Amino acid sequence: MTKYHSCLKREVVDACLQGNHLPGCEAAVIAKCYGIDVRLVRHWVLLFQQHGQPGLDPKYSHYNAQFKLQVLQHLWREALPATEIAALYGIRNRAAVSCWDRQYHEGGIEALEPRRRGRAPKMTPSESPKPTTKPDQERTLDELRQEVEYLRAEVAYLKKWNALVQAKKAAAQTKRG
Repeated sequence: MTKYHSCLKREVVDACLQGNHLPGCEAAVIAKCYGIDVRLVRHWVLLFQQHGQPGLDPKYSHYNAQFKLQVLQHLWREALPATEIAALYGIRNRAAVSCWDRQYHEGGIEALEPRRRGRAPKMTPSESPKPTTKPDQERTLDELRQEVEYLRAEVAYLKKWNALVQAKKAAAQTKRG
């Protein structure tokens, strides 16, 4: 969710563009009135001048490495500030271009590739030994002993878990009473 609604952005931009003072000074005064960072206000004005109202509306984009490299080449060729390049290309995050520049210099084009977002997939649990389904007469003595050992461990685990649950319930009862 965006921090600032597009209506508020438009109101701030209109106030900046209607001002009679110096452009930088007016943006600073308006930013102070609204409690917004002056650089953000200037970025909104640039976005509005380049793209109109759609420049202020939320935009959820994922950029591929080729597009990022194209933006960076424009940055290097024109020697403009990164925030102006971001406004030219309609990139809402004014720090993204600087971040891409740093990533490119640290890791090349591979560093610009989009990464998977979110948590890593869970590890698959290892399979616990399951009792075999052969009839008891066909199984060897060793297989039967393994099954008995497995079942004993399972029962012990369940007893311990049950004891912990009972202890938590008892503790909750003593806290209430």
